[in-house]
Amino acid sequence: MAIVVVSSVLTAFSQTLGQLQVLRVAMGIGTGGMEPVNVAMVGEWWQKENRGFAVGTHHTGFPIGQFVGTLLIGAVVAAYTWREAFLFIPLIALPIVVLQIVLARRENLRRVNAWIIENGMTPSLTEEELDEEQRERPLPAAWRAVRLALAERNVRLSVIANFLFLWAEAGVVAFLTVQLTREAGLSLAAAVTISGASGITGWIGQIFWGTVSDYKGRKFSLSILAVGWAATVLTMIFISSGTLAWIILIGWGVFRNSPFPVMYASILDAVPEGASSGLGLMIGIGLGLSGLVAAPVAGILIQNFGFTVHYVFIAAICLLALIPISMIRETATLAQE
Repeated sequence: MAIVVVSSVLTAFSQTLGQLQVLRVAMGIGTGGMEPVNVAMVGEWWQKENRGFAVGTHHTGFPIGQFVGTLLIGAVVAAYTWREAFLFIPLIALPIVVLQIVLARRENLRRVNAWIIENGMTPSLTEEELDEEQRERPLPAAWRAVRLALAERNVRLSVIANFLFLWAEAGVVAFLTVQLTREAGLSLAAAVTISGASGITGWIGQIFWGTVSDYKGRKFSLSILAVGWAATVLTMIFISSGTLAWIILIGWGVFRNSPFPVMYASILDAVPEGASSGLGLMIGIGLGLSGLVAAPVAGILIQNFGFTVHYVFIAAICLLALIPISMIRETATLAQE
């Protein structure tokens, strides 16, 4: 989080395109690095029986942030410039860093585990594993965790599915404000604000589908989410006004972020010893590859064929995710045992 804050603030003072690119890469390293660790922590602080609900609730920060963040960015851009957005908004992270240091202590985790056991459920970490985590691990142990994660079929398949969902998301987001300004005739500030509308319903979808995956299975939830993603993204073809954009993007929010916590829960179930490594591989490879291909492909399609072909292609990418999802080993039963 410190890397994100520092690189973002420095971005506000960048003077060349090269400086901007370097600082955005640095910010991406921080962003990509903290998510797998954060998700792994959520898995450690919650009973196994409700892991999908826990990760889904954790991930409500994404849609809520996407909505509130765009409101803040839109307000700052309307009053000042894009530089002030990079300068002030990331400072929100500083009190979060302090709270995490104060609250996420080992003695607090032991109290949480005692409560879980008292209520007849299963802690994610045993007392022996807590003692093991307290000891400093050598670097070879970290590499063993990476190899352990790569050896798990669910990790490899989740990397592929995650890449496809992130490609679809990046493809939509990269040119959404362009569509809203060019096709719907909105101002840039209004387009930025409306582009975060999916966050209004996104938190509901994440809690709901995460909880459903605990009881109906990870594969069941992911399959419905892939189809729902494809269906709602096709409705974006019809965005022609601010009102339609609000309605369509709010509908998309039910599905937009929901596949990710379900996949994360699946990895936490399957490889608890290498959870951080598995999540890091899934997020790192997915974000890196999708960021590399999504925007250029979307730009070429929109420039040459328009938004209709672009959204049909994105829907096909979502449906393609059904292939690796169908091969994932069901792990919700592991969490319930």
